[in-house]
Amino acid sequence: MGLIGNLLSFTSAMKSFGGVLLAVVILLVMVTVHEFGHYVAGKILGFKINEFSVGFGPAIFKKRSKKTGELFALRIIPLGGYCAFDGEDEDDEVVEKTDETPFPEQEQLPAKTPEQVLEYPEPKGERFNDQPPWKRIIVLLAGATMNYILAVFFIIGMFAGVGRPLYKIIKEYPEEATVQATATENETMPDPYGLQTGDVVLKINGKHVYMITDYIDILDGKDAGDIVTFTVIRNGETVQVETPLLVDANFKNMSDTTKLLNAMGVYGMYAVTEQQGFWETIGHSFAYSVKIGGTVLRSLGELLTGKMGLDAMGGPVTTIKITSEAASNSLLSFLNIAAFIGVNLAVFNLLPIPALDGCKVIFCLIEWIRKKPVNRKVETMIHFIGILFLLGFAVLVDLLQLF
Repeated sequence: MGLIGNLLSFTSAMKSFGGVLLAVVILLVMVTVHEFGHYVAGKILGFKINEFSVGFGPAIFKKRSKKTGELFALRIIPLGGYCAFDGEDEDDEVVEKTDETPFPEQEQLPAKTPEQVLEYPEPKGERFNDQPPWKRIIVLLAGATMNYILAVFFIIGMFAGVGRPLYKIIKEYPEEATVQATATENETMPDPYGLQTGDVVLKINGKHVYMITDYIDILDGKDAGDIVTFTVIRNGETVQVETPLLVDANFKNMSDTTKLLNAMGVYGMYAVTEQQGFWETIGHSFAYSVKIGGTVLRSLGELLTGKMGLDAMGGPVTTIKITSEAASNSLLSFLNIAAFIGVNLAVFNLLPIPALDGCKVIFCLIEWIRKKPVNRKVETMIHFIGILFLLGFAVLVDLLQLF
């Protein structure tokens, strides 16, 4: 038994390690794709790019292009990356070049040979802040756009390969111990004229539902006794059933699932998948991505208004933990969380928070309207304060999750 136990423990540890490793890889891919969006847009629009780096900290590997002179690096901390545009974080003052001879005490470096000059040419293009505001805005938006596109590909792969995620109803207390559901305050018996155990919900009041927040959004504000129309798959057929709400649907926040199940008069719901045709898959994939983006914005809104606590959020450590668990559970969970991370990065980076792309876009718009930029030193300080705030916030929410 000791040998078997050790083998099981080793297998479990390796599974957990593999999940964490895969989670880090997913985050690294998302960040790299984001920065690659900036890089591609910058190259097309003629920006001078000094370095493209994956990760932060000391470089594990670096290579300078003999063709463009740009440095490409892989760094030791795999939770970030950057595309270093020339002059992005500098003010407008440019040091004037002179032909004066250096002071006698200064050591004059030997002149480079033609071969050395050709080996690593100076990167071509204009400094970031010398480019027109509209070009800078395109470059800034390109990162989030690439994250969103990758997320949509993940969703299409999930819908096409595994199926569209839906929810199946459990009307009464399940006898099978393997079924996971959230208990409600009241247990009801099956109603042949309403929802039944095994019903897979497609729509509520004619609106497609993809996640629990869709149920809450559609039913929010309705009173007990109000009739709700559910479009469900029952015994392989699509039917419509009408059922009254049992309690008022006045939800506290987007995670108030207990009140939701009580209002619907069901014991619980669990995730299933449904295969669909090609065009339905494409259409629902884009709709699902929009729903995810709305959920991200709504969670931030509920955080600011106090409806949701900080303990419901998560920083990098929490994200890695959730992603590793999803990767260990199933392909559906893995693709789903990967899509959530992609859309989350896209939406979050476009928020008007200092240090994020959204705030930088606002500064470009101000410059475009005023015909002159905000003081670069002031802008740099604002973004620096923003970075400190974001790092502190990420650490705080991770600590709240741990304790």
